[in-house]
Amino acid sequence: MPPRYADGMKLILKWLLSAAALLAVAYIYSGVSVASFGAAMIAALVIGLLNMLVRPILVVLTIPVTILTLGLFLFVINALMFWAASGVLSGFHVNGFVAALIGSLLYSALGVAIDAVLK
Repeated sequence: MPPRYADGMKLILKWLLSAAALLAVAYIYSGVSVASFGAAMIAALVIGLLNMLVRPILVVLTIPVTILTLGLFLFVINALMFWAASGVLSGFHVNGFVAALIGSLLYSALGVAIDAVLK
């Protein structure tokens, strides 16, 4: 396959694995619930879009706080993106900010594992 098809297949595979990771987070932690694999796919897409479009703006706007907290505020931003996705979707629910923080940490850890496998 030409490289552009391989990149597209890799992106689709990452999306499917991210949806599976979201289901795993819901299975591991009761503060996050996902209705179905289809809902997980949509939620993974929305989380990805929020991380691509909104997160960089928040990171730039909160540079002073991030510096004061030695980078720990980035966990708060990740949790906000996770929680925002649950607020937009009906098949994906997070039970508050603490649940979003724990869920986003688990989801990020699984995302790192997915990236390592796909490299």
